[in-house]
Amino acid sequence: MILEPIPPIVLSVRRLPGAHPSVLRAYGADPTRHTSLGLVTCDQDDSTYVALDEATKHAAVDVVFARSFYAGAAHASGRLSGEILGVLAAEDPAEVDAGLEALLTCLEHDACFYRADERGAIAVFPHVIASLGQYLSAQAGLAPGDAMAYLVAPPLEATIALDAALKAAEVRVVKIFPPPTETNYAAAWLTGAQVDCEAAALAYAETVVEVGRKPHC
Repeated sequence: MILEPIPPIVLSVRRLPGAHPSVLRAYGADPTRHTSLGLVTCDQDDSTYVALDEATKHAAVDVVFARSFYAGAAHASGRLSGEILGVLAAEDPAEVDAGLEALLTCLEHDACFYRADERGAIAVFPHVIASLGQYLSAQAGLAPGDAMAYLVAPPLEATIALDAALKAAEVRVVKIFPPPTETNYAAAWLTGAQVDCEAAALAYAETVVEVGRKPHC
């Protein structure tokens, strides 16, 4: 099985080194601890969630806002909107810079969706995080450093693939996101040993490909 990567496109990266307290509060930051914000939009939401988590491993930043946009990047509200807005906050503007650098590196070299069929009409996100950072570990109720399989696909494919993933390895469900999500996909977070998360993610991706080839049974 060969899956072709779909590189995420970062649409905007802006910094607010001395954000107004009202803006800080509106986006979940704490003006007593945060002075600076880093804002990113991208055409892949789940890749960006992973990249935001990666930022917390490399800088003293908090992910204070991360929200997917309804119907996905193909129906964005503007040229720079994409599929998600993510916001990092820190006391020191230099930490925001370091966090953004780590985030962009992750999007360029690590986290992405893959084409699961020849036409590129089906996309899958079978991503394994070997060591969770502060952001996703808190969202998942896990500890920083735990491994997690982050699995996303269109609704039917995701449902069949999740069943296969859970049967393929010694993993447990952290959270299931039934369809429709904001972007009309479905997702699941699984945890276990890294090798088991990888086996589950492989089974998930293989099943999405198989369903695409044989949608009727």
